[in-house]
Amino acid sequence: MKWLKLAFIMIIVFTSITLDETYAQRVQPEEVGLSADRLETVHSLIGEAIANQEFPGAVLLVAKDGKVVLRRAYGDAQLIPAKAPMKTDMIFDLASITKPVATATSAMILVEQGKLRLMDEVRKYVPEFSTFVHSDSSRGQNARLWHLLTHTSGLPPYTNASEVARKYGTPCPIDSLVKHIARLPKSAEPGKDFDYSCLGFITLAYIIKQVSGQSIAEFSSEMIFKPLNMTSTFYTPQKEFLERCVPTELVDGVPLIGVVHDPLARLISGVSGNAGLFSTADDLFIFAQMLLNRGVSQDGVSILSPLTVDRMTEVHPAVEFSGRGLGWDLNSAYATNGGDLFGDRSYGHTGYTGTSIWIDPETKTIVIFLTNRVHPDDKGSVVSIRSKVANIIASSIKK
Repeated sequence: MKWLKLAFIMIIVFTSITLDETYAQRVQPEEVGLSADRLETVHSLIGEAIANQEFPGAVLLVAKDGKVVLRRAYGDAQLIPAKAPMKTDMIFDLASITKPVATATSAMILVEQGKLRLMDEVRKYVPEFSTFVHSDSSRGQNARLWHLLTHTSGLPPYTNASEVARKYGTPCPIDSLVKHIARLPKSAEPGKDFDYSCLGFITLAYIIKQVSGQSIAEFSSEMIFKPLNMTSTFYTPQKEFLERCVPTELVDGVPLIGVVHDPLARLISGVSGNAGLFSTADDLFIFAQMLLNRGVSQDGVSILSPLTVDRMTEVHPAVEFSGRGLGWDLNSAYATNGGDLFGDRSYGHTGYTGTSIWIDPETKTIVIFLTNRVHPDDKGSVVSIRSKVANIIASSIKK
């Protein structure tokens, strides 16, 4: 039985090598100071996890010094209704990676344009936004935009999508959802406690629409993805992209394909600040390299100023306990996808569906690890393997 499992792992690794050789941008690891032998050990690790049914498939992209050294697909993109192999150009539901890539970046572009201030009170844009109530019934301070970006606003992590649907209908108007969120009891004074919240980023996307006149999908496409030529990054994928979309969980016996997995995002037709963005490993590499270049793409397109990238990717000084930057995660309890070896300047984010990105400015390394762990029954697990993958990549850096 053991040899069968080993054979299955080798099949996964062999298939991924065949796919990888077709990618023109790839360079040999030694050209950028990586150990090819150490890097190679990641394939059996991922193959074993697939054999153990931790997730059906994955795409891994590793880059250093602006050059891709590894780009491979493993396992299956789909198990139900029929098996389909994973491919390197497949489009994933990024889930919460939407938060830094689309929402936080869009908010900071508006800051650069002088249309938003991080010190603006949330109530300026959402008058219904309630404050924390102390035990003596006195009310706390008003939350500000930077509190939403760092998950320190006092908002709870989530709210029941079925309850919202009963109150406001399906699909639910974004205004109704945001007002519902705004009135929820707050768990703490702003800036006093870290509580990872999807609701804060739903609120941010609403504010971005108020200020810019465009939905988060429209604004991020126009200001980020199109300028960067991220041609496979968008909300609500159109029909021509569906065959490349990786299925997620089964709902009523049918896998979600090109439909956002997150219940609240799905309730507001797939365009949300907390989830809803779809993308590929290749496109995420373009975005991550832009950040390593301090706001400028490999082609010289400027998306953010250097100082904006610096502020987004450092722990926010007013809430150092949170371990969060402005949209990005540096060393909170959620940052295990960075592993144990990358330095304290490194940052990244994960997504509930099994997606992960980690960026290290010290070594100029990018690790993009995308899995379909929620397919088909939301029982897969990737927390441990994310760390192990990052550790192997980091330990392969010799120069």
